Amino acid sequence: MFIPKYFKVTAVEEIEDFIKQHSFGTIVTTKKGRPIATHIPLLLEKDETDDYYITGHVAYGNPQWRTFEESEEALVMYQGPHAYISSSWYKDENVPTWNYQAVHVYGKVEILNQDQLKKSLTNLLYKYESHRKDPILWDTLSPSLLEAELNGIVGFRVKVQDIQAAYKLSQNRNEADYNNIIHNLYTEKDLESHQLADAMKQIKN
Repeated sequence: MFIPKYFKVTAVEEIEDFIKQHSFGTIVTTKKGRPIATHIPLLLEKDETDDYYITGHVAYGNPQWRTFEESEEALVMYQGPHAYISSSWYKDENVPTWNYQAVHVYGKVEILNQDQLKKSLTNLLYKYESHRKDPILWDTLSPSLLEAELNGIVGFRVKVQDIQAAYKLSQNRNEADYNNIIHNLYTEKDLESHQLADAMKQIKN
């Protein structure tokens, strides 16, 4: 990913938080030179040696899983808020642009065994259900249902080998323009513009 110096993010904890907050990602592998992608919820986890892994699962009927172990490297992409930035919000004449947050992760993929898959699914359910009034957790589901579901999916994990993070949030603008962009984003009608304004305020503080 091309990242101008103004927008490059290298702080590991910051990137880790971003991935956890925007965990619906895209995994890309190749088959005979052609990219294949699947959009799925993913978990960022550490193993006992403190190596980072991204875990997830796809449907057994999804042919992408057959490319996992034969692919030299997979790309996992995470997208944060993004929005159009009008140059009418600048003091001086310029051209419009687009602000965004994105993280690309590269690594080798391996298929999970049944025990690893169960652990991954247990953690996934806990992340999205534990705070609910009547949580649907691994131990609350019937064994027959779980067995049927496990037969229909393939788990995988990507060992994180390279991370590229870009927050293009007008860091190269002067303070007056920067504040005016935030103000105008809040006047837009779409939620994503408001979320982008929140992100811009956060990095400024």
